[in-house]
Amino acid sequence: MDLGTVVALWRYPVKSLKGEPLDRATVLADGLEGDRSAALIVETPTHARAGKPYRGKESPQLHLTGDPETAASYAMDAKVQVALDHREPRYFDAHAVSLLFDLWVRDVEALVGEPLDPLRWRPNIYVAAAPGFTHREPDLVGTTVRVGSVVLRVIDTTRRCVTTTYDVATGASLPPVLGEVARQRDNVVGVYCEVLTPGELARGDVLTGG
Repeated sequence: MDLGTVVALWRYPVKSLKGEPLDRATVLADGLEGDRSAALIVETPTHARAGKPYRGKESPQLHLTGDPETAASYAMDAKVQVALDHREPRYFDAHAVSLLFDLWVRDVEALVGEPLDPLRWRPNIYVAAAPGFTHREPDLVGTTVRVGSVVLRVIDTTRRCVTTTYDVATGASLPPVLGEVARQRDNVVGVYCEVLTPGELARGDVLTGG
């Protein structure tokens, strides 16, 4: 069954920094090649995140730049010392691949009354739903989907935090985004997937399931 068409792909070379749009992606056993392969690690010993990645939760400006030095300067403005780190294979919050349908974004747009950039949810794969597709996130958990030569299993819904309130172009906060998602969608937008079969996928590929 056709679920939809891939209309955008992103990877995030440095965790929490600006996404890199892709026309085509190589998907490895542990996620998109080059996705979240580095992070800014907090070096300020008194900070609550000392020794851990500095994230969008700590700074609404991080996603405005893909340059680690610029992002480090934003951290310094908040008196937090960070250093770029590549020691871990990946710096995921939870699982390897994030999948988002435009239908789910429209749900939130209807709740807050204005258009929202899907990058607020930092997906890897953004899909325009096929006509008749009505599934919400919990409906897909446990299912297997195919796109390009890649096979994925949906393993969890994606629970959201304050970073979704930040405008991806300005960093300005829109608190109702998270408030309405928490109240009306059980704090969920999007799903996480694990990779069953690595391969290639591209914008324009059809996502199938069932």
